[in-house]
Amino acid sequence: MHKPNTLSRFLFHSLRKLLFTWVRTTVHNNTAESLGIQPDKPVCYVLRNRSLSDLMVVEQECRKAGLPRPYAFIHKDRKSGDQAYFYLTQQRGVLLQREHPEAADTLENLLKETEEHPGQDVQLVPVSIFWGRAPDKEQSALKLLFDWNFSLGGRFSKFMAILLHGRQTMVHFNPSMSLRDMVDEGQEHSRTLRKVGRILRVHFRQLRESVIGPDLSHRRILVNGLIHTPQLRKAIEAEAAAQEVTLVEAETKARQYANEIASDYSYPVLRFMDILLTWFWNKLYDGVSINNVEPIKELSQKHSIVYVPCHRSHIDYLLLSYALYYEGLTPPHIAAGINLNMPVVGTILRKGGAFFMRRTFRGNPLYSAVFHEYMHTLSSRGFPIEYFVEGGRSRTGRTLNPKTGMLSISLRSYLRDNRKPVLFVPVYIGYEKLLEVSTYMGELRGKSKKKESPLDVVRTLAALKDQFGKAWINFGNPISMGDFLDKEVPQWQEELSDSFKPEWLKKTTNTLAFNIASEINSAAVINPVNLVSMALLSTPRHALGEQELVLLIEIYLRLLKKSPYSDKTVITDMDGHSVIRYVEKLDVLNKFSDSLGDVYTLDEKTAVMMTYYRNNVLHMFAVPSLLSCLFINNSAMTQREIFRVCSILYPYLKSELFLKWSERGFLKVVAKWLDTLESEGLIISDHEGYYRQPEHSSAQYVTLTVLSRAIAQTLERFFMVISLLISNGSGSIEQEILENQSRDLAQRLSIIHGLNAPEFFDKALFKNFIEQLRLNNVVEITQTNKLNFGNEVKMVADEAFKVLTSEVRHSILQTTKTQPAPIEEH
Repeated sequence: MHKPNTLSRFLFHSLRKLLFTWVRTTVHNNTAESLGIQPDKPVCYVLRNRSLSDLMVVEQECRKAGLPRPYAFIHKDRKSGDQAYFYLTQQRGVLLQREHPEAADTLENLLKETEEHPGQDVQLVPVSIFWGRAPDKEQSALKLLFDWNFSLGGRFSKFMAILLHGRQTMVHFNPSMSLRDMVDEGQEHSRTLRKVGRILRVHFRQLRESVIGPDLSHRRILVNGLIHTPQLRKAIEAEAAAQEVTLVEAETKARQYANEIASDYSYPVLRFMDILLTWFWNKLYDGVSINNVEPIKELSQKHSIVYVPCHRSHIDYLLLSYALYYEGLTPPHIAAGINLNMPVVGTILRKGGAFFMRRTFRGNPLYSAVFHEYMHTLSSRGFPIEYFVEGGRSRTGRTLNPKTGMLSISLRSYLRDNRKPVLFVPVYIGYEKLLEVSTYMGELRGKSKKKESPLDVVRTLAALKDQFGKAWINFGNPISMGDFLDKEVPQWQEELSDSFKPEWLKKTTNTLAFNIASEINSAAVINPVNLVSMALLSTPRHALGEQELVLLIEIYLRLLKKSPYSDKTVITDMDGHSVIRYVEKLDVLNKFSDSLGDVYTLDEKTAVMMTYYRNNVLHMFAVPSLLSCLFINNSAMTQREIFRVCSILYPYLKSELFLKWSERGFLKVVAKWLDTLESEGLIISDHEGYYRQPEHSSAQYVTLTVLSRAIAQTLERFFMVISLLISNGSGSIEQEILENQSRDLAQRLSIIHGLNAPEFFDKALFKNFIEQLRLNNVVEITQTNKLNFGNEVKMVADEAFKVLTSEVRHSILQTTKTQPAPIEEH
């Protein structure tokens, strides 16, 4: 560190101004508070490589943010104008770079000064500058020359990096590190010096990997590496023996599979997609709202990340990658269905990081081995990965039952090599208006699924004239694979087998899948559209006057804020009036005006579509809606009675809606919601220990009735299955026949009662409920494939009866000829 003279300062600042006529930066973490900088202590910036242009960028950003400047360092024991920065390395020559001796000298001088003056401290602030963000490619001479993010490079390379990538420069300021804290640990001077240097080097390496990713081989090199792994060589030999072909032929087939699967990352394509998608999101949507991403940035520096988002739309792939790139994280390698490997589109997706997989691996052990080995290569080398645990897009708006295949592959890969910790990051993706929603409604009503086509891109562009609101991305609580295994299978490290497929794998994978799905739901977003859909779809005619709609939305918002579903939930900050005005612009509401005011309605087609948005957040209304059903159909109940009904029904609600609580934790949530409903006057407690309905003529009773309808259809489905099961008799019906009968009954009731919701008779929901009955030992399958049951079924029926309206109960009982269960009223 030396004092620059007047001429050098003049030249420095003149060049800085010239540089920023071209350079454009994105800056992360550049406030004194976020950096932990104390104003009364000197700051020294640390840069990874010796570079005048990097120093100019730091100086510029410090000026803009009001931080201490590296070229204007003031300290009580120093003169104004001393430089406050040093470099860890300096490049020598055109290509090579090695340790710069002055870096060690500067750090040692700072450390000695801190040791000699007990009251003195220096705050080291590492700063990373990324001139463009191309993933490294081994043995790529062009990239080694013209991308400064590599471990090699010289002055000419830096000049070209600024010229080519200067308008996409990323600056990362990182939390300050106190030299005083290091000195006070009491170690020898030399050990402290080595420790500080090591911490800085590790920090720069980890941040670099989280931003631009680990080294990325050429696709050809990667495929060659896969083919020669011991595991794949065994699979090739087995294929040759099974198919009676030569090893060369089997290897050729394996190579074809690898090329079919592997992604082909291309930085120019990523840059192009960044520009295109920035335009697209702002043209189609009113921007993208990204929430709870900061913890992921920190964790990504030391973990391999597996992003596991919900799947709502084909553009989910693009949206999440764009959000991560925008936030300074490495876009992941994305598992995509082979159906998306279309001409042109497939090539673009592959170069954007997509790798393709077939829908089934059955009957093809060689393909399975190649895919497993490819996944293991990505994970063990620290690449972020993304796949959709639901398998396909949700047609109903609900989170679907997870498909465990990819999770099983990830677990088995971790069992082979668990040196680097792996995190699953659940991601909620929500849209205020979805491109494919009309297609989904058609499929639910029986239309065949349309095959993907490149023309879909043209159709998407044709939709740009419509209003689609915002897109939302919300990151949930990460799940550590190591911690999860320690909890579920404490002995997992001692039970590893050569096949890496232990007996407990299936059960453990199922548990992991459910945890991920429930964490996705915990990160759901309450946006204006799903609030309006929840309100209007809960009214008999899907219509409300403006004032009534405003009051209902604001009650919903108060309830959700008093008893939030989770700490990751995001709730719109609009009031009731603003919510309605916002949704009006999206052209999903019909408004009729007369002398008494405005009335908002949903026509038949729009009402069906709005069920999709309601279902996005149905789980958040599950508990208050269940309690509302109880109090609409029972005049008074004790807390004990409420807990009993809720405890019996909860496992089935939990399974269908992926609720996050344990059974004991659920009762605490029920108790909290009782207090919340009481605070709004929706239920009343008395000195006798009963909770009671409000007066039938009151506005609170009307609100309670509307709130009860959110979960009513789910409870009706439960009772339909139970009633049909009892009607057929124990040991008399197969599961598939019961599923079909349940679907037919639901369709009948939807006609009788005007239920315009396709998911009401979704066969998958009935199948899931019957499976849950089996898991809870309420029913069992006999050797003749019939369903056997005992008195537990009657108990579930009795409790389900208490939450259904008399009209629905009568319709179900008349159709199934089941005897009504007695209802106790107080």
